[in-house]
This record gives sequence, structure tokens and C-alpha cells, in this order.
Amino acid sequence: MHELGITQNIVAIVGEKAGDQKVSRVKLEIGKLSAIEPEAIRFCFDLCAKGTCIEGAVLEIDEIEGRGKCNVCGEEMPLTLLAGICSCGSLSITCLAGQELKIKEMEVE
Repeated sequence: MHELGITQNIVAIVGEKAGDQKVSRVKLEIGKLSAIEPEAIRFCFDLCAKGTCIEGAVLEIDEIEGRGKCNVCGEEMPLTLLAGICSCGSLSITCLAGQELKIKEMEVE
């Protein structure tokens, strides 16, 4: 479960940015094509935050849909996998969204 290591890094980054301030809310963006399970992050968050300035913070996660663009005709399309096929028949698609993992916001007291 690589989400435990990812969550530890999220807590470390937020804690570093917060300094001495108590964090009350953390908002993440996780792409649906990122191979990161939001529910596993939720499960690990309280455990990783225990004993830090983030303990007790509310975790919000926005899941970002996959989007791609055909490199041949330029059409944009939803993606549910990193590989896809365009309506023009091309397999050459660039992923525009859905692979991200971002700490979007944090709220301190």
C-alpha cells in the first residue's frame, strides 16, 4: 500500500508549511488516473497526523477526472485509462488531467 508513504509525505509537507500553527483543514486533489486510492489516503491520514500540528484536521479530497487530447486531430476527450483511442482512430493521446496529486489548500487556526 504505497498510499501510507504518500500520506506520510503529505503530512510532512503540510506540517513544514504550517510551522507552529495548528492545521484545521487540508484539501487534496487526486486524479482518477494517478493509481492513488483516495479512501486509502483517508484511512492513513489520521494515523500519520497523530502527534503533529495536523492531528484532528479535516481532510477533503477532490477527485479529478481523466482528460486527454488527441495528438493527431486535437480532439479532447474523457479518459478512464492512460491509454485510449480517439474517434479519428489515433492511439496517440496526451493525458491533460487525471494524474495529479496536489495539496490544494490548508487552513490554519
